[in-house]
Amino acid sequence: MEFFRIRRDIPFMRHALVFNIVSALTFAAAVFFLVTRGLNFSIEFTGGTAVEATYAQSANLERLRGVVGGLGYGDVQVQNYGTSHDVIIRVPTKAGIDQKKVPDRVFGALCAAESGAISSADPTRPTCVNAAKAEPVVMKRSELVGPSVGDELMRNGLYAMISVVIGIMLYLAFRFEWKFSIAAIVANLHDVVIILGFFAFFQWEFSLSVLAGVLAVLGYSVNESVVIFDRIRETFRALRKLSTMQVIDHAITSTISRTIITHFCTQMMVLSMLIFGGPTLHYFAMALTIGICFGIYSSVFVAAAIAMWLGVKREDLIRSSKAEFDPNDPNAGAVV
Repeated sequence: MEFFRIRRDIPFMRHALVFNIVSALTFAAAVFFLVTRGLNFSIEFTGGTAVEATYAQSANLERLRGVVGGLGYGDVQVQNYGTSHDVIIRVPTKAGIDQKKVPDRVFGALCAAESGAISSADPTRPTCVNAAKAEPVVMKRSELVGPSVGDELMRNGLYAMISVVIGIMLYLAFRFEWKFSIAAIVANLHDVVIILGFFAFFQWEFSLSVLAGVLAVLGYSVNESVVIFDRIRETFRALRKLSTMQVIDHAITSTISRTIITHFCTQMMVLSMLIFGGPTLHYFAMALTIGICFGIYSSVFVAAAIAMWLGVKREDLIRSSKAEFDPNDPNAGAVV
């Protein structure tokens, strides 16, 4: 389906060198911020304590952040999960603090904020009781995430990313040609590093959900590259008189309508998560938003341009139109 069709090919590759320089500078800046500032890892990676509580009424998250933030534990996360009554509080590991005492202190602060006191009737299920003998808040459970668990998650996440990159490279090398494989991987890594650079520069929290978003961007970005590479192969077969630069320009121009439709629909869904998804989905949607925007850019001005610089040509994608003559081969000289 096409909303419009451009009759004249847009000379994208004429400006490929300029955009590649911009890409290189952006990539270098992202690496610089990653090295100098680093990522702000969540407690899934660094370790910490998670406290889950249930309120009788809808929880006021802003008020709770102020209450828990006053305990001096640093960057504490307070989020809803499940319903508006259920709250999860994540406290990062901090030097000089006994993590085993964190759940009691956090729940004590929550109970005090509700003008209540912790009931000792059931030590396994701390309950807050106020003057009206109601239970405004109940602690469901607490969990301590040790540093070793965070290291394991970090290692597994790195393995997952490496596996995705290797799988994409093998797929593209099998389906197209090694020059396209290298071009697509460079473009994908370009997108991933820039996403990480944004998170390092703004010190946004890097959690498991953000890692999932980065992996999703890898697949999403390579899909756009595959579409363009497919059109390049078709154009090489159909329009034999065009140069490599003209073939790439024609392939990109002919897929613009599809690109706009696909990315516009995807971006609308991601923006809805970013605006209405709350803190739980905020950084996940932010990673996808950055990845989608740079994915379009990298597929055109990074992947296609690198394939051009690597010298991709018609012979790389199409067998010779005439086989070499062999008198003993009944198919010799047949047109392919």
